[in-house]
Amino acid sequence: MNAASDARPLSIAITTGEPAGVGPELTAAALGQAATRWPSARFTVLGDRTLLQDRAGSKEALDSAQIYIEHHPLAVPSQAGKLDAANGRYVLGLLDAAIDGALAGRFDAIVTAPLQKSTINDAGVPFTGHTEYLAERTNTPRVVMMLAGTGERPLRVALATTHLPLKDVSAALTAGGIVETLHIIDHDLRAHFGLSAPRILVTGLNPHAGENGYLGREEIDVITPALERARALGIDAPGPYPADTLFQPRYLKDADCVLAMFHDQGLPVLKFATFGEGINVTLGLPIIRTSVDHGTALDLAGTGRADPGSMIAAIDTAVSMASHRRAG
Repeated sequence: MNAASDARPLSIAITTGEPAGVGPELTAAALGQAATRWPSARFTVLGDRTLLQDRAGSKEALDSAQIYIEHHPLAVPSQAGKLDAANGRYVLGLLDAAIDGALAGRFDAIVTAPLQKSTINDAGVPFTGHTEYLAERTNTPRVVMMLAGTGERPLRVALATTHLPLKDVSAALTAGGIVETLHIIDHDLRAHFGLSAPRILVTGLNPHAGENGYLGREEIDVITPALERARALGIDAPGPYPADTLFQPRYLKDADCVLAMFHDQGLPVLKFATFGEGINVTLGLPIIRTSVDHGTALDLAGTGRADPGSMIAAIDTAVSMASHRRAG
């Protein structure tokens, strides 16, 4: 990488998500801090220009040399708090444009505001979530969903499985899959977060981590062999630990990330500890993607009461990750 490319401003794309939700107004509120908080970055906001200006409260709110609105017109006018399946493909189009721009090198990172999965499905497009869609669109065989807090040593929780019914989790866990997941976490914490020797604590699946097989054999047959293979590859991944005791300061003080086996094993703890400032990061992609850790908050949309803290933290992390990637 030459000096000229190092000197260019970081280019961050922001998709404004579900138009009936809080995404448009949170984007405007967060970017009100752009000049002082991210002076070295330039932002491309993807969404309907009129909608953004209305939710921002004025036409001047996003009027800055640092901010460019890439206009994507709504299919039908949107009312705050009122979902309309006619705009489902509009939401997906914003995401597609951001992904294409990042893959082409136009964007150094993308930040996604929340979307409503049901609206996209009601529009006739099968859609499980951002994480799975990003993997499919970038042809990435395995990605990892990680949520994180903020601060000097933030709590980070990654998932071995994502949006699955609980009855399907055990069958989805394989030793090879866990090793691949740990490799992705280890690599991205080094490359994008500046951690030279990440320590990843791993939960068990069953109560009391299976209690020597009396409460389930997944720890014995799948998780422990996976951790042995990961450690042989140089990955610091102790466990499996009982999830009901792992999330304590005395265990987490030396950890850089926790790998939980399923969605509602790790994320309730993370969201309780960080809600309002937590973020979602997709690891393993060829592009950088961060997001807020909350939903569309339809009841708050258009009221001016939605807290932009998570959006600000997501932009903070995207800028930091892009800087680490460029430096590397």
